[in-house]
Amino acid sequence: MTNERAQFGMAGELDHRAAGGRRLKDKVCVVTGAGQGIGRATAKRLGAEGGTIVVADRVDEGATQTLSELHGGGVEAIKALADVGTLDGAKNLMQQAVAAYGRIDVLVNNVGGTIWIKPFHLYTEEEVKLELERSLHTTLWCCLAVLPVMMKQQSGSIVNIGSQSTRGLYRLPYATSKGGILAMTKVLAMEYGRYNIRINAMAPGGTEISDRVVPRQFIRAGVTVDEPAAEAEYRREMAEDIRNQQALRRRGLPEEQAAAIAFLASDDSSFITGQVINCSGGQS
Repeated sequence: MTNERAQFGMAGELDHRAAGGRRLKDKVCVVTGAGQGIGRATAKRLGAEGGTIVVADRVDEGATQTLSELHGGGVEAIKALADVGTLDGAKNLMQQAVAAYGRIDVLVNNVGGTIWIKPFHLYTEEEVKLELERSLHTTLWCCLAVLPVMMKQQSGSIVNIGSQSTRGLYRLPYATSKGGILAMTKVLAMEYGRYNIRINAMAPGGTEISDRVVPRQFIRAGVTVDEPAAEAEYRREMAEDIRNQQALRRRGLPEEQAAAIAFLASDDSSFITGQVINCSGGQS
């Protein structure tokens, strides 16, 4: 067990003494992409802090595993299968949450991820569109779908997941998506503060994902893509570039990202909106 993971225990669980009490008691929290990685860690952290969790994912296997772990910890939670790559899918997700609990207090827009790692001139038009659909449109549509719910409530906290990839190699469409999410966060915070809705972002750096359910190249149900022949070398260069930017020379843990997300979701950040927390080991 690595030193950095030791503090979380063998199961990757954060010590509840450090979990900030129950800051999300009675809060209905929708977490997209909750079937693995940062999404699963976030669902578990918000649940440990008293939240009622809507486990949102398009892959049943991962969502079911997360739901089982939440129920095993005594957390109230439901599973909502939805593809938020479309506005209809995002609206369907919010409708499922409201039908179950009557409100949405927290939305964590976690869905996204690089499909290809390669220089920009090697992308096709279709590949660029797929990257934007996966990592920009999902957050855009979920914000559009949840805002009417939160406006009616006159309250809500949205946490968008950005990335440090906006300064990096070989992922320009993904980086463009994440840069768009940071802009979206600031603009929405200004527009919807009058409704007592806060919108912030957490930008992780490289993160160690050990519970991946589907390949990184998974783009649609049953569909994966081939890596370019030189991708291993591109990935090595990209990882070296990230390490050279960091003060803490290691990859982050999903539990560490989830801790930052929980802060932004909770009332501990009640006077913070339109901001980005870089949870990246000091990556510049």
